[in-house]
Amino acid sequence: MFGLKVVRQNHVGLVETLGKYSREVRAGLNFYIPIFQKVRIVDLAMIPLALQGITKDNAEVQTNVTLNYHVTDARKFEYENSNSVESMIQLVRGHLRDIIGKIDLNEALGSTSKINADLANAIGDLTNTYGIKVDRVNIDELKPSASITESMEKQIRADREKTAAIAKANGEARSIEIETKARNDATVSTAKAEAAATIARADAKAYEIKKLNDMLASVDNKYFTAQQIQAFSELAKSPTNTVVMSKDEIGKYSDIPVTAQVMNQMANDK
Repeated sequence: MFGLKVVRQNHVGLVETLGKYSREVRAGLNFYIPIFQKVRIVDLAMIPLALQGITKDNAEVQTNVTLNYHVTDARKFEYENSNSVESMIQLVRGHLRDIIGKIDLNEALGSTSKINADLANAIGDLTNTYGIKVDRVNIDELKPSASITESMEKQIRADREKTAAIAKANGEARSIEIETKARNDATVSTAKAEAAATIARADAKAYEIKKLNDMLASVDNKYFTAQQIQAFSELAKSPTNTVVMSKDEIGKYSDIPVTAQVMNQMANDK
């Protein structure tokens, strides 16, 4: 008595005789002995698998990974491992922990493409071990732990506050620099103006003295004699009209008739 077993496309059947693997059957209609034999169907199609909660040993980073695999050796897949898929998962977890453990947190968060490539190379071809080939592996998420996230947020806030404080200090320093320069420029301008005014006054005084000297140099002795007579006249009119001088000086002034007359008048008044 024979049984019929239909193996679908992209599947393979493993025939067990009395619990022992005997042969492999391909897609299509296959005969087997129902009492003594059993056909175990293995899917050869690509299968997606999501791995949740893969973390570093110190639990700083949680990683979610998806991968696609397909069975390449049904016999190894079914009989040489109690659970080939779980064994593959553990292998992926171990390699991923090892890769992430070698880089710092910031590099890990920004290097998912490199981690994907390193992980694919580390996994390699698992056909000889588990009868499985990993076709594609991708890290969907790298998420720091809550404590690390909080620390990163504090660091970001601190960096922003530091940047703002530096900008404020630079602005205040620039303002002080501009204000100080303005005051210095005003002081210099004032000093230059005062110096120019002093020079102008000195030049005017020098000019005045020069003109006076030039004028005095151009007059004759009669001018000075006239000035002296006028001075004596003014002195004679004042309450204090006594002038003490030597006989020679009086004789000099007596040479001038007007002076002699003034002197005689002053003598008569006494």
